[in-house]
Amino acid sequence: MKDIYVLGIESSCDETSVSVVKNGREVLSNVINSQIKIHKQFGGVVPEIASRNHVDVISQVTNEALKEANLKFEDIDAIACTKGPGLVGALLVGVSYAKALSFALNKPLVGVNHIEGHIAANYITHKELKPQFLCMIISGGHTHLVNIKDYTEFEILGKTRDDAIGEAFDKVARVIGLEYPGGPKIDKLAKEGKANIQLPQTYFENLDFSFSGIKTAILNLNHKNPDINKADLCASFEYTATNMLIENTKKAIKKLNIDKVALAGGVSANSYIREQFLNLEKELNVKVYYPEITLCTDNAAMIASAGYYNYLVGNVSDLTLNAIPNLKIGG
Repeated sequence: MKDIYVLGIESSCDETSVSVVKNGREVLSNVINSQIKIHKQFGGVVPEIASRNHVDVISQVTNEALKEANLKFEDIDAIACTKGPGLVGALLVGVSYAKALSFALNKPLVGVNHIEGHIAANYITHKELKPQFLCMIISGGHTHLVNIKDYTEFEILGKTRDDAIGEAFDKVARVIGLEYPGGPKIDKLAKEGKANIQLPQTYFENLDFSFSGIKTAILNLNHKNPDINKADLCASFEYTATNMLIENTKKAIKKLNIDKVALAGGVSANSYIREQFLNLEKELNVKVYYPEITLCTDNAAMIASAGYYNYLVGNVSDLTLNAIPNLKIGG
């Protein structure tokens, strides 16, 4: 069987990334230009600045990715890009660039769902992983519990009704005075504290999530008692939020009678969450997977991988492809 090389482009938020992936699982290059230092001074991502920076660097990043992969444009079999969800201006830069490459090179174009890209990151780290499995997608914009029926077939079992867990991490960090990005800062500070502060946990009859209650509770606690131990507050937040993830995952495992669980998304890099899911592995005799750290946050390798599996089943786009900022999984 002929090897298939997919050039992936990711520009949904504040990382400009281009990658070349062979046969969906072998990363030949994965160049990431991060804008964290640029947006840090504003306490979060400024969409207009993010878009402008994507325009400035995308050609350079593409050339670096091809050079690192030791390939030329003509060696590429398909161009995959993130079509959504994300910041519309940022997405449009990647989509427009991918469309131009597709037209100029006469190569197939594959629009990829960013969330499905996060799932595919597990295929790169774990070459043996195949559907069916359960996936907990936890990122700045999403908290989804998904039944991965096949490489391009997904069933949402539960999702957040308000804040995504990553959004909650960043808001809690801001409230207690930690710098952007807040997730890694909370993870680090929590190791110095104890989970000794009782915080609300929200559950529903189905497998949905809600993190607004715990976020508001921390805001009120910090406001009423500015001298509260911040390390304990971080540890208690991590403990409580992770409990909600674990409990719904347990219910889904029993409901589907499934023995494979994967984590995906930026928050899956959190050390405490990983530790608790590994405890779940022992408790319920399931196998837990998660991507290596560099593949947890936004990157083009995961987009190329997801693009490969869509390309195989004929899910290709034409030059009318547009950015869809509120794209849902399976869309």
